[in-house]
Amino acid sequence: MMPAVVVTGPRQAGKTTLCRHLLPGPRNYATLDEAAIAIAARENPRALLDAAPLTLDEVQREPRLLTDVKLAVDRDRTPGRFLLTGSANLLMMRRVSESLAGRASYLTVWPMTRREQRGLGRCGIWDDLLRRPDREWLDVIASEPDEPDDWRALARRGGYPVPALQLAGGKARARWFDGYENTYIGRDVRDLAEVASLTDYRRTMRAAVLRLGQVTNQTELGRDIGLPQSTVRRYLSLLETSYLLVRLPACAVNRTKRLIKAPKLYWSDTGLALHLAGSPEPEGAHLENLILNDLLAWRDSDIRRAELCYWRTTTGAEVDFVIETPERLLPVEVKATATPRVRDARHLLTFRGEYGAKALPGLLLHAGDRIEWIAPGVLAAPWWRVI
Repeated sequence: MMPAVVVTGPRQAGKTTLCRHLLPGPRNYATLDEAAIAIAARENPRALLDAAPLTLDEVQREPRLLTDVKLAVDRDRTPGRFLLTGSANLLMMRRVSESLAGRASYLTVWPMTRREQRGLGRCGIWDDLLRRPDREWLDVIASEPDEPDDWRALARRGGYPVPALQLAGGKARARWFDGYENTYIGRDVRDLAEVASLTDYRRTMRAAVLRLGQVTNQTELGRDIGLPQSTVRRYLSLLETSYLLVRLPACAVNRTKRLIKAPKLYWSDTGLALHLAGSPEPEGAHLENLILNDLLAWRDSDIRRAELCYWRTTTGAEVDFVIETPERLLPVEVKATATPRVRDARHLLTFRGEYGAKALPGLLLHAGDRIEWIAPGVLAAPWWRVI
């Protein structure tokens, strides 16, 4: 174990609750949400850090403190001395000059997956699909619990523990998400950077959430809301730094076809995305987002860290997600239909033809209940059996 462990992720995703169980033994605790602790971090950081073993919440509020953590670790490299949490990606913050390289392990906590909400403590069966021969996939998926689920209801709940597990009604969840938005805009954004107009920032945030699942065109987005492209770029980066926005990169591996290179926009929580968009009803892009949320939690809990991307050619062929490991590529397509057809597999077949032996069979996730090889090399399966 490293001398420091850094746990980051969106606010209210459960970082503090996790940290109470992450390291054994008695520990001192302090949060930079408290003004007195924040002042101590600025004026006398060594005295604060001398309280190790120490759990320090919301460290992004005083990023210069990381330099003092580095010096403290260099004096004493006892494993687990410091457990730091932050509601921002410290590695993306401009004000952070110290990454604690070689001194800290990093862990990202995303909102709860569907299986975590059901008390199973895990993500989807991605490891099983990558490790088992594809001839066994149908049996692997069929052996999962037969518990059909409503993806629209899951999208409305999202994965934040309070609205997902404790609030039963839509009105109660709307009040919670409204409070979350106001806290984020009113306090967290100001901690990350100087924003000239919070009104413009809010407009950018809502314009982005209305483009969920779409390829990013920052110039076009800026034109739609009357802001320069440079401002839009900065605001999107702030949303990504605070783990609200997820920019899914395009696959970089190109064979013969020219690929689209711009990222696609998703959200770290579908419940919050629907609230920000004012959308009464989830759409197909929200089912895609649910699958991506599960993939992110799976990827960031695995030390091997597979790459996630999407694949799209200039001729219009597109695969929603590609899981890239050093050995293989697993293409995943998501359809909100309950009755997938062969034509729904055509882009997966194009992808497999493009990448040959390196490509595993395509996985077509749908809203129905049948598991079948819908085309040669394409297995159609209910989404709720996989995540």
